[in-house]
Amino acid sequence: MEKVSAVAESEELTVEERNLLSVTYKNVIGTGKASWRIISSIKQNEESCGNEDHVSTIRDYRSKIELELSSIYDGILKLLNSMPIPTASFGDSKVFYMKMKSDYHRYLTEFKTVAARKESAESTLTAYKAAQIPQIRDPDPDHHRFEELWFFFVDLGWYC
Repeated sequence: MEKVSAVAESEELTVEERNLLSVTYKNVIGTGKASWRIISSIKQNEESCGNEDHVSTIRDYRSKIELELSSIYDGILKLLNSMPIPTASFGDSKVFYMKMKSDYHRYLTEFKTVAARKESAESTLTAYKAAQIPQIRDPDPDHHRFEELWFFFVDLGWYC
C-alpha cells in the first residue's frame, strides 16, 4: 500500500490501479466483516439461551474484530483523504474516490455505538454528496457509479 500511496502523491492513479486499490481493500476486509457478522449471530443465540459466560467471551472476541476492522478502515480513509481525492483531475476519478470513502464510512456504521454510528452516517452522507457533484456536472448515465450514487440513500437510511 505504501507504493500505491507514493504513486498517488505524485500522479493520478489509472483506472486499473484504482480498481486494484478498491479490490485489495475489499479482499482485506471481506473475511473480517464475515467474521464479525457470524460472531454477532452467535452472540445473539448465546444471549437468548442465557449463556453469560459464552457471551462475555464472544463479546471480547467481537471487540478484537472491530478493532482490527476499524484500523483497516481508518487506514484506507487516511489514504483517501491525503492523496487520491485531492489529486484527481477527472470527474470519474473524484466520484470513484468519494464513493469509496463513503463506503468505508458506511462500513464503520455497522458496528459502532449509536453516537459513533451517527457520526459515521453523517460522514457517509457528506462523501456521497461530494461524489454526486462531479457526476451531476458531467453525468455519464452509462456508468454504473451513476446509479450507485442515486440509490445509496435507500441503503443509508438503514444505518441512520
